Amino acid sequence: MTHDIHLHHITRIEGHGNLVLNIREGTIEELRLEIVESPRFFEVMLKGRRFDEAPHITSRICGICAISHTTASIKACEAAMDIAPSEETVLLRKILINAEVLQSHILHVYLLALPDFFGVGSIIPMVDTNPDIVRRALRLKRAANEVCRVLVGRHVHPIGMDIGGFKRLPTQKDLDEVRGLLESTAPDMDETIRFFEGIKMPEFNRATRYISLRSKDEYALYDGRLYKKGIPPIEPARYKELITEEVIEYSTAKHARSGDESIMVGALARVNNNYEYLCDEAKEAARRLGLEPPSTNPFMNNIAQVVESIHCIHDSLKLLDLLSSRSLRGEKSQIKVKAGNGVGAVEAPRGTLYHEYDIDEKGVIQGVNCIIPTAQNLLNIEEDIRSMVPTIIELPKNEIEQRLEMLVRAYDPCISCSTHFLEVKFVE
Repeated sequence: MTHDIHLHHITRIEGHGNLVLNIREGTIEELRLEIVESPRFFEVMLKGRRFDEAPHITSRICGICAISHTTASIKACEAAMDIAPSEETVLLRKILINAEVLQSHILHVYLLALPDFFGVGSIIPMVDTNPDIVRRALRLKRAANEVCRVLVGRHVHPIGMDIGGFKRLPTQKDLDEVRGLLESTAPDMDETIRFFEGIKMPEFNRATRYISLRSKDEYALYDGRLYKKGIPPIEPARYKELITEEVIEYSTAKHARSGDESIMVGALARVNNNYEYLCDEAKEAARRLGLEPPSTNPFMNNIAQVVESIHCIHDSLKLLDLLSSRSLRGEKSQIKVKAGNGVGAVEAPRGTLYHEYDIDEKGVIQGVNCIIPTAQNLLNIEEDIRSMVPTIIELPKNEIEQRLEMLVRAYDPCISCSTHFLEVKFVE
């Protein structure tokens, strides 16, 4: 079997990505997942800027993960200057991270991944054929975005988060509104679980190294130590001992490894590493949807996103109970500018996100390193494709095309904040 497969601008992902796959007599001769977005130079942009400008600038890295980038940036600044946020600040940040994970996962499983299972090229035809499904997705996403609006002004590029605390502390009325928004999602999430019980993911398994934050007492999204099975967890400040990056000739994005192995980050990695800390409702959803960790099927990342969505809602309700049991004092940690190096790590929707800053004694940033989740997954996607191709090479061409697209999409890659349609050509 001989094919030259060029998937130019893979559809229903955020950004521009091409897949080049040349097969000769059933053997892969060339495989490249090309990231063709122009470099955006955020690391260079931050050099020479004051530390307190960093969260506002880096929130612009992504409109989908703006809360995560802002939080990682804030945590890096706080680590560099030994600033300890108050307990109420941490609780509010955790609710915001949960809300962002919820809105992003719903966007992906419904609007980007689901059209594959209906045999359509995008969500647009489903507006007419399956309007209830589309409305459900939009209601859930809107509720999550509204949580961020109430707490920090807006979800995209939030304006209310700050180093050491918040620019404006939410009132009890605000917290009650957030609770109402979260509770309103219950019918739609129940229907989401029932719906995905009827969706069968493709069968494909490959042993993979999963990396995520891990905590001793909670499902780690906001904080924790870095974990990969087989090694003791390490503090985020030591992330370079676990993750190495390399420049790739055919891509504007680096590849990441752990040792000599490719890695996977994101929802499936987190569920595999932290399943015992999921809330009971999320564990029940995992059981009903056939997700039994450790799962080595990357297509099950879609199901892991549904499971995490359930957890984020129930976890946020518990966090609200903790906040409501005390009087919000609006504590904001004092900032004493000093030189230091700080690493901020959080679990963005698509995986572990790192911000590292070197700050001088005047509070000016002199060095920056940011590692984005999707860049950590790129090499593993290539390795999955390499392993999967022999199992599908005898399928009709259109089925090979679809399976390759679905595999890339299953990782929910966020290359940049845009979506493009796909043109697939076989050259024989």
